[in-house]
Parts: sequence; C-alpha cells; structure tokens
Amino acid sequence: MLCGATVVLAGSLAAVPAEAGTPRAADTVHAAEPAWKKCATDDYPTLQCASVEVPLDHADPAGRTITLALSRVPHTAKKYQGPLLVNPGGPGGSGLTLAGFVASSLPKKVAAQYDVIGFDPRGVGASEPALDCAPDHFGPVRPDPVPTSPEVERANLVRAKSFAEACGRKHGDLLPHINTGAAVRDLDVIRRALGAERINYFGYSYGTYLGAVYAKLFPDRVRRLVLDSMVDPTEVWYDSNLNQNLAFNNRHRAFMDWVAKYDSTYRLGTDAEKIEAKWYAMRAELRKAPAGGKVGAAELEDTYIPGGYYNGYWPYLAEAFAAHVNDGDDGPLVEAYENFGANDASGDNGYSVYTAVECRDASWPRDWAQWRKDTWEMYERAPFMTWNNTWYNAPCAFWPAESLRPERIDNDALPSALLFQATDDAATPYQGAVTVHRLLGRSSLVVESGSGNHGITLSGNACLDRHLVAYLTDGTVPRGGRGEAEAVCAGLPDPKPLTSKAAPDTARGSTLHGLLDPRG
Repeated sequence: MLCGATVVLAGSLAAVPAEAGTPRAADTVHAAEPAWKKCATDDYPTLQCASVEVPLDHADPAGRTITLALSRVPHTAKKYQGPLLVNPGGPGGSGLTLAGFVASSLPKKVAAQYDVIGFDPRGVGASEPALDCAPDHFGPVRPDPVPTSPEVERANLVRAKSFAEACGRKHGDLLPHINTGAAVRDLDVIRRALGAERINYFGYSYGTYLGAVYAKLFPDRVRRLVLDSMVDPTEVWYDSNLNQNLAFNNRHRAFMDWVAKYDSTYRLGTDAEKIEAKWYAMRAELRKAPAGGKVGAAELEDTYIPGGYYNGYWPYLAEAFAAHVNDGDDGPLVEAYENFGANDASGDNGYSVYTAVECRDASWPRDWAQWRKDTWEMYERAPFMTWNNTWYNAPCAFWPAESLRPERIDNDALPSALLFQATDDAATPYQGAVTVHRLLGRSSLVVESGSGNHGITLSGNACLDRHLVAYLTDGTVPRGGRGEAEAVCAGLPDPKPLTSKAAPDTARGSTLHGLLDPRG
C-alpha cells in the first residue's frame, strides 16, 4: 500500500522484465523534441505541458507506441544544470503538478538553474492510454476487511478476483507492459527527447525505487539522484506489504498517544490504550451501521490510514473520532472520509496502475491459503491495517499477466546520491533506507529523527532542505556522519489541535502530501 488510502511502498528487487536484455531504449528509439505549450495554473503560472511517444514494448521499438504526458517549469538562469525529473511515487501517481510544486518550493536561485520536469508514467493520468480497470471499485460500502466469517472472506475474494479479471478484459494488451522496468526505459526516452546527456532525478516513495532502478540500468546517464522515503529494494512486493503493516500499526498508536495528550480538547481520555479501544469500538459500530450510509469498517480504515503518512491530518481525524464518540455526530467523520479516504476517478486510475505494476513486477503467491495464513499471523501483531492492505493487493493472487524476474539494485558507479528518510515512516519503513544506502555505495543518508512522516523534504524542515539545496546547487553531500547516517535532522513538532492559536502552518506539508496521494 504505497500510495493512496492504502498503498504499499515495497520492493527493491527492481522489477526488470524480460526486456532487461534488450537494447537500451535511447539507443534504439527516435525521440522527438517535446512541443511545449502553456498549461499554467493559479499556483504554478509558468507551468508548460507536452508529450512524448515511447514504445509500448521496448523489445519492439518499431512497434506500437503510447504517449506520456510531460510538464515543465523551464530554467531562467544563465547557469543551466539540465533537466530535473520529479516523481511522486505510487506506483500510479501523477507527476505533472509536482513539477510546479518542486520548482516553487526550492529557492528561486536554485530552481532557476533546472528545467523541472514532471511526467505521468505509462498508464497514468494524462498519459495515453490510461488504465481504469473497474471504476468505483472502492465505492462504499465495502465488506469488512477482517474476514470474521467465510461469507465475508468470500465477498472480499470475489471483489479482488473480479478486479483482476476486469483488468485482463479491458487492458489485456497493456498489462504485460505496465511495470517498473518499462517505466525506467521510458525515462531514458524522455531524457533523449529533452536532448540531455544526463538527467537529474528527484523521487518520493515508489519514485525512489523507479530512480534506483534507472541508476542501476543507466548509471552513466545520471547526474544527480535524490531519493526521499525509500522503498526497500530487497522486498518486492509481497514481503514489503506485510512488513508495512507493523509500521502503520505503530503510527496509529502514535496518533492515539497524541489524542491522549489533548484530552482537554477531544475528551477521549488520557490513556492511549483505552482511547485505542474506543477507536476499535467505533469500527465495530460502523461495521453494523455505516456512518451516513458511506463509512463502514473498510472506509473508516481508509480514512485513518493517511494519518500514518502525515501527522498534519491528525487534528482533523481526532475531531471526527471525538464527534462520533462524544456526541454521536458522524458529520465530521463522513467529511473526513470524503477528504482522506474516498477514491475518486483519479484514484481508480492510480489503483489500476498500482496493481498492474506491483502484480507484474515480481512474483506473488497464487495460493490463497498462503495469503490467509500470513495475514492472520500479521493481524495478531498489527490489527490496524493488515487485512485492509491484504485486500488492496489481493488482485495479484489472480493477476492475468505473468510476473517478471526482479533484479537486485546495487551501484557504486554513481558519483553521489542523496537519500532522505524519517525514522518512523510507516509507508516506507526506515530499514529500507539503510538498505538502499548500503546498495548505493557512494550515497549519503540524511535522517529526520523522531518523525513518522512520509515525503519529508520541501515540507517545512529547514535542516533537511539545506542538504537538498546544497546538493542541487553544486553536488555537496554530507560526509563522515556517525552510525548509519551522514547527517541527522530533528523532526518537526507534532501538530496542535485545530482550536489552538499555536497550531503550526501545515499548508506546504499538506500540499506535498496531497500530491503524493498517500497510499506511495
């Protein structure tokens, strides 16, 4: 559940398909220069848009082509450092707006030296064709994720299997070509279309995996590499999803600790364990009588999972929780679901690409008994998200395209890479960053200590951003730190309740996390 309400960021056996043995894309594909046109928004007035054609199958460069949507904030400085490609993760996240965000969030002097390039990976958003296997697959009210009876388990299995079958019927010609390896080769076509010998790359979440695989396959075409909130490349994808459940359970309990700290506001008590019991009691009530006819047990989990990605959501989630428990008022809960948990049309597309990539990238158990056994064992340790996450990934048990052979990531050839990671990140647990740091031999790791947020640069932590800016300015990275990291920055304080005049300004953080589309 990497992106979205429940997206898992997993993997680091970079899934590189059978295409791995084919000629490198840029050596065989003609890439026309993009025809940029204005597509400005109120927030990003200099944004431009274009498209580029890439082979559907990189092993057949003269065959069918598909179209990738691009965005750009062009450089304005005399000193030009080349294109900076940015990716928000997912898999399945749209990167078009992210270009505007990154360009406007960096110091003007630095951003002006780059063409900041956003892109929608194959199958995503404005790229054509875009995947949408089963519209409204997450429409409320879904069966309870926890299969407390054979009937509930069958209902969830039917949903998962029918989604996989719908993908095969609707996009059977595309599914063999929607995977990380193909997307990596697309990046190199984009590089050639931009006329650049090398690219700079800045990826969040699953975008770190995409960038690491690119650096593995095209090391001589990487100038600078920034990876924020790292997928573990040794756990693609089944194991990473299982292990993610523990981290999300811990973040949910951290949220309970935070609620307990503000009993004067939320009136839910000062004992975090008892508050957590009230949350599960609310879940049991909604399972029987969904709030507003929309928020059952599954939708409640969808609503609170984003709080594991970003603590700026906690005050809103706490108010909804308190309104239900203390006043029997479900209006705030329904509003929180609509803001954080509901899947809209873009979510349908994102989930379709998410499953297409993860199910194709690496092997998944095809025996449902294995899923059931592993999930119940994990549920005993981490009940908050485990079954919800399993059903999110369950289409992979029935996927109509064969899985590819993963390739391990390692690279000592890059001149440098800069990695960022929060110690308590739930979506991409900390150990993944340690692993990537080891596998990218000349990388530097900057750790945000005591933070559980996912996607931590350009979100208000000046210490982190100083390292990012120094690297993008002239390649400077921290060296000689102690232990696993070259540099450590203190995490930002947790938010205050919304009624507090001391509440911090979380606008920039929430903007970024909206672009990252929690659930990778």
